[in-house]
Amino acid sequence: MALASSALTALVPAAILGGTLLGSLTSYDAAQRIIKRYGLTGAGAEAVSALFSPAEGGSTSVSVFGVLFLAISALSFTRTLQRLFEQVWGLKPLSVRNTRNGLWWLLSGLGYTLVSGWLSALLGGGRTGLAAVVCEVPVSAVFLVWSGHLLSARRIAWRDLIPFGVTTAVVTAVYSVAASVYLPHLFNTSAERYGVVGAVFAMISALFGVMLIVVGSAALGREVQDELYRIARGQRTPDDEVRRQWDDLVEQTRSRWRTVRQQVSRHRAEDQNDR
Repeated sequence: MALASSALTALVPAAILGGTLLGSLTSYDAAQRIIKRYGLTGAGAEAVSALFSPAEGGSTSVSVFGVLFLAISALSFTRTLQRLFEQVWGLKPLSVRNTRNGLWWLLSGLGYTLVSGWLSALLGGGRTGLAAVVCEVPVSAVFLVWSGHLLSARRIAWRDLIPFGVTTAVVTAVYSVAASVYLPHLFNTSAERYGVVGAVFAMISALFGVMLIVVGSAALGREVQDELYRIARGQRTPDDEVRRQWDDLVEQTRSRWRTVRQQVSRHRAEDQNDR
């Protein structure tokens, strides 16, 4: 949820400012691009148009404050993503000391967005854009591997990130196809209930699904890479390894449950004494 929230606070200002800049140079319209990509109609299309389009009669200029806010929001997201790699791979946190790599990642993310947009415009026929999604898989895998390598300050070798990159790219592609079918319903339903805010709720729901895939793929990628290293060194996993890990998990869960029950019992006893 932290990743999804950070992505939302960076995505909405970026879409608005980017649409403003491109709209002043070309006929690009961020709202219409989203509406066309996901086939939105009715309340969903109106909510997205109101969210991303400038107010009628308002100024479309980009202020220094707007650019600064966008930079802060984007760097906040990069640090959240950076902490994911640091925690999964057990690295020492770098926090703001890794800001330069965060800026480089944002620039590379812009390039990835342009390539993905070009593929979508070239091959994105049909509601799901299946051809474009399939062609984006290798591009996404390379970008994800590069992301982990860069945001970890190159402390994680790119070879160690290949399982993560491939898994995330493939699962995200499947999720993208499913989202193309479900998102119009989600946007319309949320917009009818909550108005423009409903579009924000729908966006954060979609982003939560993406970030759940990223987190799960990172954990799975780390485990796969460790297993490949053990195989390469000729180490054999004990036959009861899975059973022992399961027993440890069950014991930890029971221990936490006992702790919660003790705390609840203590609070009840204190309340009865107070009465």
